[in-house]
Amino acid sequence: MTPLVVSIVTISMLPPAVTEGERVSPSPGPWSDDLRGDDLDHLERVLRQTEEALRGLADAHARVRQVTGEGEGAGGMVKAVADGTGRLTAITLNPRVMRLDPAELGREATKAIQAAQEAAGRGAQEIVDGARAGVAALDEPLDETFVRRRIEQVEREIG
Repeated sequence: MTPLVVSIVTISMLPPAVTEGERVSPSPGPWSDDLRGDDLDHLERVLRQTEEALRGLADAHARVRQVTGEGEGAGGMVKAVADGTGRLTAITLNPRVMRLDPAELGREATKAIQAAQEAAGRGAQEIVDGARAGVAALDEPLDETFVRRRIEQVEREIG
C-alpha cells in the first residue's frame, strides 16, 4: 500500500519583529480578531475534516484490497475467486468437468469468473460508496472563491 502523507502547516499571525514574551495587540481594521478568528476556525475545521476523510479513504483502499468474490459454474464443478479490483485470484476445476466438451467448459468457466468478479465488484462498491459519503460531508473548500469572498469583504469594510 502506498503511504499516505499529510502535512500540517502552522500559521503565525504575529509580525516577524515580535520577540518571545512580547505581547502585540492587533490593530483595528478589516482584519479584526473576529474575521481572523472565523477564518482560522474554518481553516482548522477543514484541515481536521480533510485529515479524517484521508484516513477514511486510506482505510477504504485497504478494505477494497481485502474484498473477494466467488462464483461458480457447471453446477459447482468450476469455482472462481476474484479480488476487489476484479482480478481473478483462483480457479478450481473438479476433475469431472473434463467430461464437458471444450465449448461448454469455456462457457461455464466464463460464467464462474464473471460471477466472482461481479460479487467482488459489489463488495468493493459498497466500501467506495461509504468512503464517498465521508468525503461529501467535507466543509466548503478553501479555494479561490473563498479567498475572493474574503478580499471582497475586506474591500467593503475599507471602502
